Amino acid sequence: MELNRRTVIAGAAAAGAAATALGGTAHAAHGPGKPVRSLFGRLADGTKVHSWSLANGGTRMKVLSYGGVVQSLEIPDRRGRYANVSLGFDTVAEYVASSPYFGALIGRYGNRIDQGRFTLDGTPYQLSVNDGENSLHGGSQGFDKRVWDVEPFTRGSDVGLYLYYTSVDGEMGYPGTLRTKVTYTLTRNGDWRVDYEATTDRATVVNLTSHVYWNLAGEGSGSVYDHELSIAASRYTPVDPGLIPTGELARVAATPFDFRRAKPVGRDIRTAHQQVLYGQGFDHNWVLDKGVTSRPEQVALLRDPSSGRTLRIATNEPGLQFYSGNFLDGTLVGSGGRVYRQGDGLCLETQHFPDSPNRPSFPSTVLRPGQTYRTTTVHSFGA
Repeated sequence: MELNRRTVIAGAAAAGAAATALGGTAHAAHGPGKPVRSLFGRLADGTKVHSWSLANGGTRMKVLSYGGVVQSLEIPDRRGRYANVSLGFDTVAEYVASSPYFGALIGRYGNRIDQGRFTLDGTPYQLSVNDGENSLHGGSQGFDKRVWDVEPFTRGSDVGLYLYYTSVDGEMGYPGTLRTKVTYTLTRNGDWRVDYEATTDRATVVNLTSHVYWNLAGEGSGSVYDHELSIAASRYTPVDPGLIPTGELARVAATPFDFRRAKPVGRDIRTAHQQVLYGQGFDHNWVLDKGVTSRPEQVALLRDPSSGRTLRIATNEPGLQFYSGNFLDGTLVGSGGRVYRQGDGLCLETQHFPDSPNRPSFPSTVLRPGQTYRTTTVHSFGA
């Protein structure tokens, strides 16, 4: 099935009706309302970038048409006090100039591909190289740097956005025209669900994900090293100095990578383990025990002891990239006016494994004509 605007289900609501502003108080309405569009800024060529505000079930978020970026996501703590738990910026210019993928949709291929090269059906491909000698997150102009078409919807007790982007054949070196649809849904329970779909007219590789930086104490509040994290994974994929997987599926037992039981993120982050040294912290793919599943299953739990806020992640993907914000270096000022330093946010990116196109033993990321790429991740919040 070709994915385009005509595939939007009947009843998708148009934006624009006046609605209550999404403020910072804990007594805002918990029911669904129409997403509200506003002008966020313009790119250098004059292209408009819009912000969409939506709320449901006690969760409030703002999404940009630029990169599908989650510019803010607000949830209450144990006392009902709201905070934005997603790192980001206040202006389009900052996202264009210096964003380390804050809140963005990632494609065509999340994570790294060795030297930006792979061979598919006997044909070699050279991708855009933007991370040393490797290709990272789709190349220098990945999906995070594209303006997406956005359409709002209300569906029963849910509210959300459809985001569309068509990547032409050869873009960033990838074969095939890829038609992508991503659905952001806020449910009546306040869950944020992300459904990814894509089709192609030539064999290609696809690995879509979201790159939100989480700080459950509130963005700009300091380090997440005291957050407690558990990951349902007995193995991970060790990397070489360029952060490319070696191909080994190593056991986490008796290593800093063992998060099978919840522990503080910072407990082992300064351990003199070669893999921690390579990543300057954690920047690795965990091999989820459940493997690829037909429906999302819970794979991670993050908790901030100070606020009581929790984040549960469920997915049908086989991998989870845990990145502990190692390269935040104090040069970026966030939306709250505070400087972001190392460890001030972390990412939990549901995905297939890095460099899978060059690793036949890894779960395949190949998509062929007539197939539809589908994957889902659900973020559930609590306090």
